[in-house]
Amino acid sequence: MARPTDPARRERVLARAADHVLAHGLAGLSLRPLAAALDTSPRMLLYDFGSKQELVSAILVEARRRGAARVAGELAPETAGPEERLRALWAWISAPERVPYVRLFFEVHADAVAHPENYPDLATLVTDWFGTLGATFRDVTEGPGDTVTPTVVMAFVRGLLLDLAVTGDRDRADRAVDRFAGLLRA
Repeated sequence: MARPTDPARRERVLARAADHVLAHGLAGLSLRPLAAALDTSPRMLLYDFGSKQELVSAILVEARRRGAARVAGELAPETAGPEERLRALWAWISAPERVPYVRLFFEVHADAVAHPENYPDLATLVTDWFGTLGATFRDVTEGPGDTVTPTVVMAFVRGLLLDLAVTGDRDRADRAVDRFAGLLRA
């Protein structure tokens, strides 16, 4: 009879694997070097996670959990207008401590374009934000079921994140946020 997996060990390994991927990315990730970096064996990784793809999925869920701090509560006071909330969202998501998450986010999306079969739940990276962004920008949405406004805000922010990651031009990105914030007023 096989012994049951140790959930505490699995969580410890997952936490360290997520740290590793956030630091080094997913490109070229293979079990043997990852196991060596985690002081375990490829066999134990497969025992705990079933397959490399299940391990990667668990790492992405863990990275998302870590990166998705309570945005609505951290953004701006309830009394702030949509412009202030957009600026707060930008400051939060583009902060230097979130660079590893942003880098991993774009790496996963680029890989998903080439290999969508490896990311069956990738759409949830978009749809998971509808409720939070809908609530955050409630005064400029078309009601509780509006997914267009969160999509526009998300597309804008992600586009600027990519621009910032590629060019490093923080000043121009911040000015673009100010310009878009003015459009929210209208």
